[in-house]
Amino acid sequence: MASVPVLVAFTAAGAILAWKGGGMLVQASDRLGAYYGLPAIVQGAIIAAVGSSFPELSSIVIATVRYQSFDIGVGAVVGSAVYNILIIPSVSAMVGKGGRLASNRDLVYKEAQFYLLSIAVLVLTFSLAVIYRPVTDTASLDGFVSPALALIPLALYGLYLFMQYHDTLEHRAGLTAVVNDVNPRREWVALVASLAVILLGAELLVRAAVGLGDVFGTSPFLWGLTVVAAGTSLPDTFVSVSAARQGNAPMSLANVFGSNVFALLVALPVGILVAGGAVIAFEEVVPMMSFLTGASVVFFAVLRTEMALTRGESYLLLGTYALFIAWLVAESLGVTRFLA
Repeated sequence: MASVPVLVAFTAAGAILAWKGGGMLVQASDRLGAYYGLPAIVQGAIIAAVGSSFPELSSIVIATVRYQSFDIGVGAVVGSAVYNILIIPSVSAMVGKGGRLASNRDLVYKEAQFYLLSIAVLVLTFSLAVIYRPVTDTASLDGFVSPALALIPLALYGLYLFMQYHDTLEHRAGLTAVVNDVNPRREWVALVASLAVILLGAELLVRAAVGLGDVFGTSPFLWGLTVVAAGTSLPDTFVSVSAARQGNAPMSLANVFGSNVFALLVALPVGILVAGGAVIAFEEVVPMMSFLTGASVVFFAVLRTEMALTRGESYLLLGTYALFIAWLVAESLGVTRFLA
């Protein structure tokens, strides 16, 4: 068993690799998006979001296949989603022009609402597993998520891609200029190289989460919520903050929604498919998904007011995240037992 200093070093190295690899991937994805004439919202919701969410996908596959710990992957995805929806927009608004992050109706009425639908469909999928494929040899409320059930959220993501595809067609029909100074072959090579860096970072983060869980005798789900989630969220932070500084608020916000949609509808189901099915601890998932839903509703409400996220509203989101951290601390100290 590795010592705590070694595990902390794994965490730091994994986070750095995730950050660097995510930066490389997003840069290549952004250039390819411009080359192929994609609108800003589609670049943020699909190209940048999928790229910056690759650490979450890598983490859940590694945790499930190498460590047989699907809980770590679930914790990483849910914890990262909470971080993305509360921290990234707040920081982006503070560094953006005028201390605010402008929104628009496409973001509020398409991206945000589709994201809320994604949460509902994932909870429905887990509920179906508990109802129709219960695990009877445990005292807790567990269910087996079969590959067939995993196809439900993946099918919804297919609808999401269909919607973005038609938005792209409409956008390209109105283009008057084409980007020709991008070497697509070189960018694709850079994109593949960045995936290798991210995979290494994800491996270190998952190894640290497993080791810390063994050292402290706590739930791997809890370490997925903290260690892995924080490390894998760095690329998302990089994308949205950079876009906000450049005055591209739609891409900054679309990346947040797109990253969470991808993580919930693709990363988790892919982990299930790779493993041939996975047992979900419903008693752990429901409290976390409930908090994520509440945080998302708060974010949706403040984003709709004046079609912008202001500095004062950013502090509200940061305060909500502070409550989240306080809850996790209470869980680790044994004060509460929702995630035990």
